[in-house]
Amino acid sequence: MRVLNSIEEIEAAVGEPLGTTEWVTMDQKMVDTFADLTGDHQWIHVDPERAAQSSFGGTIVHGLLTLGMLPGFGLKIFRIDAGSARLNYGSEKVRFPAPLRTGTRVRGSATFVAVDPVPSGTQVRTRWTVEAEGSERPVCVAETITLVLP
Repeated sequence: MRVLNSIEEIEAAVGEPLGTTEWVTMDQKMVDTFADLTGDHQWIHVDPERAAQSSFGGTIVHGLLTLGMLPGFGLKIFRIDAGSARLNYGSEKVRFPAPLRTGTRVRGSATFVAVDPVPSGTQVRTRWTVEAEGSERPVCVAETITLVLP
């Protein structure tokens, strides 16, 4: 766990890998719970029998569920103790280059790519790559923005 206690420490870390999480299995229960929470019950995610007949050979994880794993991954890799609070400001450049079969293990890695002062504080941009075990391509790449309040 890397702890960054100041904006200067975050700036000094730009461009260097922050770390990689342990593997996490994306199981059908997680997918079904996400579907219930969001109302997205598309069969490719929640109907194993029908999905088995698809070109994927089984259900696949919602892309937004994969994206939603990033905050938890971050808590395992680094902690920003700078400022009075840290807020999720948003995401940019989100892509899902490869499908993620349900039951597959994933892990995330992060790198700070920019630190920008803004009127309300400091925006810290983090590039994420989520890889799936056995996949040549990542299943999610994204840039998240954290607002560090003074």
